[in-house]
Amino acid sequence: MKTTFSGVAALALALAVGGGAMAQTSGQVPARPQAPDARPHHAQMAEPVSQADFVQRRVQRLRAADANSDGQVTAEEMRAYAQARRAERQGARFDRLDANKDGVLDRDEFNTPRARDERGEGMGGRHAGGRNDRGGHGGANRHGMARGGESRFPIVIADVERRANEAFARMDANRDGVLTQDERRAAMRANRADMRQRHEQRRARTPAASPSAPASE
Repeated sequence: MKTTFSGVAALALALAVGGGAMAQTSGQVPARPQAPDARPHHAQMAEPVSQADFVQRRVQRLRAADANSDGQVTAEEMRAYAQARRAERQGARFDRLDANKDGVLDRDEFNTPRARDERGEGMGGRHAGGRNDRGGHGGANRHGMARGGESRFPIVIADVERRANEAFARMDANRDGVLTQDERRAAMRANRADMRQRHEQRRARTPAASPSAPASE
């Protein structure tokens, strides 16, 4: 069975200490109903989206994380899913760097321009400019633990699906069951305007700080 590193950092440590190759079996990833769309966001935005696809994109990760298939995702299930996804990405990264497919990264493979890019040390590095290995700028993803903490769990998948259908209905201006790029852009503009309005309303309700009283002489 092919062996893989737990990550590029582990290999760097092994080379620094003794020049050997440390390996381990990659983690198993739970089956996902559908792989997330890997295309750039602008490419996804350019294509019309049906209601079924719109809803699916919002619940697919939750369904994949629902290990016991009870229709809700606990904090423990989400952590396990995130860990499995990381292992999957690390395995894919190893496979990209293992040019001769022998299950071990040697010094030459580790020092190729592609390997430096994987580590974020080259101009095309995945981590250049503060971007993380999921293509985002820091922080947690849409279902990450950093947003809302454990208080938001368990997440009921049916509730998320219902809200997604409601959101689609609001965005589908001509009620044809398909969201176009223009409809999605209009919805984003309306959402930003609504957020600004609510922010201004909160500021208006906040009492202004009274000036400091002059010090008594």
